[in-house]
Amino acid sequence: MQATQVVLVRHGRTEWSAAGRHTGRTDVPLTEAGRAEAKAVADRLAALHVDRVLTSPLSRAADTAALAGFGDRAEVRDELVEWDYGELDGRTTEQVRERYPGWTIWSGPVPGGESADDVGVRADGILAEIAASGLTVLVFSHAHFLRVLAARWLELPPTAGAYFKLDTATVSVLGYERERRVLFGWNQSCPGGSPG
Repeated sequence: MQATQVVLVRHGRTEWSAAGRHTGRTDVPLTEAGRAEAKAVADRLAALHVDRVLTSPLSRAADTAALAGFGDRAEVRDELVEWDYGELDGRTTEQVRERYPGWTIWSGPVPGGESADDVGVRADGILAEIAASGLTVLVFSHAHFLRVLAARWLELPPTAGAYFKLDTATVSVLGYERERRVLFGWNQSCPGGSPG
């Protein structure tokens, strides 16, 4: 059985996302702009038939789900939390590169956190469940995790998520063309949505 669609929504803006700070397991709330972005997601998803809604337990994702009109249906799933950045949580790429020249999250290191492969294992688990369900599933989560999820959906290595830029409060759609997993849309802005 094939999943009809997997619709991905990145949470709205936070102070840390606006500042380019890596926001992993720290539970940073939405800003007022982020709350407005999350409400705008509702317009984008209004006509979508959804069988199941999943959300990260972190408030920025769960609140986006609620503000988009899916809070009462959202199942909290720990697998959907953001990449664990360990000691690098809250730092910008520029700050990390002071210690690790040329660093990216995709190549590491991530002291005290997860590797790309670790995140890929989490993504594979949730994707296996979704693919086996045959349902249209709406997922509220985080930028780096969703980028890895998309890479794994396309049967690419987790590090291929580096090629999928993802702004706040955007909608992306994964699905099938016959039996092949494909990308239907990526990083689609909602009314009121913006980068950051």
